[in-house]
Amino acid sequence: MPTADTDAPALGDDLRAFVDASPSPSHAVAELARRLTAAGFTELAETDSWAPAPGGRHFVVRHGSLIAFRVGTGSPAETGMRLVGAHTDSPTFKVRPHSDVRQAGYRLVGVEPYGGGLWHTWLDRELTVAGRLVLRGGTTALVRLPGAPLRLPSLAIHLDRSVREGLTLDPQQHLVPVWDRDLGSEPGLVEALAAEVGVGAGDVVGHDLVLADTQPAARAGADGTWIAAPRLDNQACCHSGLLALLAAPAGARTQALVCNDHEEVGSGSMSGARGSFLEDVVQRLATAGDPGDPQAVHRALARSVLVSADMAHAVHPTRSERHEPAHRPQLGGGPVLKVNANQAYATDAASGGWFTERCEEAGVPVQTFVTRADLPCGSTIGPLTATRLGVPTVDVGAPMLAMHSCRELASALDVPLMIGALTACLAD
Repeated sequence: MPTADTDAPALGDDLRAFVDASPSPSHAVAELARRLTAAGFTELAETDSWAPAPGGRHFVVRHGSLIAFRVGTGSPAETGMRLVGAHTDSPTFKVRPHSDVRQAGYRLVGVEPYGGGLWHTWLDRELTVAGRLVLRGGTTALVRLPGAPLRLPSLAIHLDRSVREGLTLDPQQHLVPVWDRDLGSEPGLVEALAAEVGVGAGDVVGHDLVLADTQPAARAGADGTWIAAPRLDNQACCHSGLLALLAAPAGARTQALVCNDHEEVGSGSMSGARGSFLEDVVQRLATAGDPGDPQAVHRALARSVLVSADMAHAVHPTRSERHEPAHRPQLGGGPVLKVNANQAYATDAASGGWFTERCEEAGVPVQTFVTRADLPCGSTIGPLTATRLGVPTVDVGAPMLAMHSCRELASALDVPLMIGALTACLAD
């Protein structure tokens, strides 16, 4: 089982490498698929007929989402499944279909905000465009513009003294990244992206592109154990879930990791948690395990548990009054059990107790988070998946600061603890 003292530096470095390789959900899925393939998992297509044998290790991709699973020796209807859920997307800016903007002698890229980001943290950072291109014939290509071609420059204080009283940003007017000077003859963004992947601009029939910070993830803090990086919410839990799935011993129960896209905008898509992706895969696995039982799916879900893994709020060093006084998670203190009386988190007494017991058996400490009663609470894929599938669910996460910033902060000490907790849950 991983320990914070011995494994944190290497696992922290591995998380940083994972984030650096994943500037968009499509890239995150590709990195997950690469690592799974290297570990002996094989990809299945949704269009194919599946016949997964006990012990089989497979994964399936639906756009910006991925599900990986190890088939247990028992049928899911008899043993249930152990599921870990996370999400691949983060607050960012999505590139518009008509993205070439020319004004005031500059070339800009038309974008719109995606999710609830701290948009001021994107100012004056070196940015790029990354994501996937859809080409004629239905093929796709991953792309990332090299270097740091884009920037959202602040307005000098000399031109707006009111900024001293608070910064107000109009996303339509102020959050449009500058690309270059407008000389009148330069190729547009699609042309530049097409050239980057070696196709003609006319071969690009669609795109799913986001802005991404180009500064690599870094060690930080007095002792170098903090992780400063973009997209830790929630690529850090995708990373921990992946390593837990690879580390968990095979057994009677089928074990699965689902990494959904579109959580930051409500999960309402074919690849989001409101969609059918996980349900489709569970149904296939349960039916394969008991082909003659029409109730196999329902029996499997009733015996299953989902751990919804999404990053959690560590107590803020200078804004601690924004936290519930008796529930203040610390960086490096281990996984956080998330509870909300109004079901913004899916944790209940049974699922929370089950998770706590698994952590106790693994020697992993558990912290608890609840939102102040006078503040609204964020949510996760947990309640959505529990609602759709009727599966017992617990919401957990690793503690972090600056959630939804362009550059967030977590602790490498929590990486092995989170992996250890999720491994224990999958192995139960």
